[in-house]
Amino acid sequence: MTNHELEILIKELSALPKECEWVEFKVNNSNPQEIGEYISALSNSACYHKQAFAYLLYGIEDATHRLVGTDFHPLAEKKGNQELENWLASQLNPKIDVNIFEADIHESHFAVFKIQATRNTPVSFKGEYFIRIGSYKKKLDDHPERERQIWKVEANPVFENETAMASATEDDILQLIDYPSFFDLLKLPLPDNRKGIIDRMIQEKIIVQHGKGFHIKNIGALLFAKDIDQFENLSRKALRVIFYNGNNRINTIKEQLGKRGYASGFEDLIKYLDDNLPSNEIIDKAMRKKVSLLPLLAVRELVANAIIHQDFSVKGSSPMVEIFSNRIEITNPGKPLIDPLRFVDHNPESRNEILARFMRRINICEERGSGIDKVVFECEYNQLPAPEIIVGDNYTRIILYGHKTLRQMDKRDKVRACYLHACLKYVSGEYMTNQSLRQRFGIEEQNYPMASRIISDTIEAKFIKDYDSESKSRKYAKYVPYWF
Repeated sequence: MTNHELEILIKELSALPKECEWVEFKVNNSNPQEIGEYISALSNSACYHKQAFAYLLYGIEDATHRLVGTDFHPLAEKKGNQELENWLASQLNPKIDVNIFEADIHESHFAVFKIQATRNTPVSFKGEYFIRIGSYKKKLDDHPERERQIWKVEANPVFENETAMASATEDDILQLIDYPSFFDLLKLPLPDNRKGIIDRMIQEKIIVQHGKGFHIKNIGALLFAKDIDQFENLSRKALRVIFYNGNNRINTIKEQLGKRGYASGFEDLIKYLDDNLPSNEIIDKAMRKKVSLLPLLAVRELVANAIIHQDFSVKGSSPMVEIFSNRIEITNPGKPLIDPLRFVDHNPESRNEILARFMRRINICEERGSGIDKVVFECEYNQLPAPEIIVGDNYTRIILYGHKTLRQMDKRDKVRACYLHACLKYVSGEYMTNQSLRQRFGIEEQNYPMASRIISDTIEAKFIKDYDSESKSRKYAKYVPYWF
């Protein structure tokens, strides 16, 4: 976790109206026994509240949530001859991940313990079990009703590691998996014999040996299937592309259902979209050339995100790309794990980390946190409306709009663009100003009141705020996102 990511996390958690049962604030209390007890209590409480992680933060006042900093440096602390981190881990049962991060933020020191929520089995520290009740640490034995609930929470299966096809032979694997694409995308030399091919697939964990045969894992089939329909449990996960005549779904021109795995078929998919997206012809230096109404780089990023962040537990649904005359809608099954308003600045969280890691390895998606930034930048660079994010009961949809003049944009369009512009400036180490917003919308300097009106509307919507509320100068005012 980088210092920037840690700062965002600390600010988010400190903004909670009060400590919850899976978050604890401290300033300087560094007693190892108490830390261990809190780790047990927080892990068990996170499980009870269906949270993936709990947090123990140092440098935040309990009562006021002010960021005051701490003198505690847990990574340098020892318990006897052991490093504190190792000693704490050795006293926990069952073993859970406890990661310690430290950072200096605005000249103050902070430390964060990120604690994995237990599953199915309560966590003890030195043989004793704890839990949080309200803001207090209690013995778990005194709250049997909560202990019963913890025992009922099953460990979450990892979809990518589940079996797509059991008891496959070497011939099955070579017929079903696009192994030339597998080696090409991973930039590995193709072995000259089948044993070398199979051994490498086992090494990369897309298949596993089982007796004399093999199991093809979901991750292998999803990414590298020659025909995903050959895997019965995955056939409904193929990506769909639908073209409509006009701006609604009444008349469908054509529909294309992906057959190949996400990785092996990705570049062909993007080329197919590029060839078929709505476009205009312009004459440049006496030559005609096609200009797409939507930036292909933004489309590429959003398609990759839809694949990576889909919720595989949503049955009968798959990522989908719908192309209209004036926009493109990219939808994936499942709700996002983070607030859509924080997509630009927040370190992304994925349900499918194995899939995400593989997609990053083969350069299909961007490094953490930069994909959505690029989408917003591309929209600004091309002076298009800002992308719109819609979260439904079991889906997430991002809409990219074709060109609109400022007059054609409604108030929601302008406020959304202003907010995302402020976010993009912030993550770039800059601040939004009236001038930068004019550049974003292509507003002439003499029409600065138009930008001022948009800024005022966005402040009223509580999406941005003054960076320096004490300043009386409006001409040089700077603005930051509401969560700054």
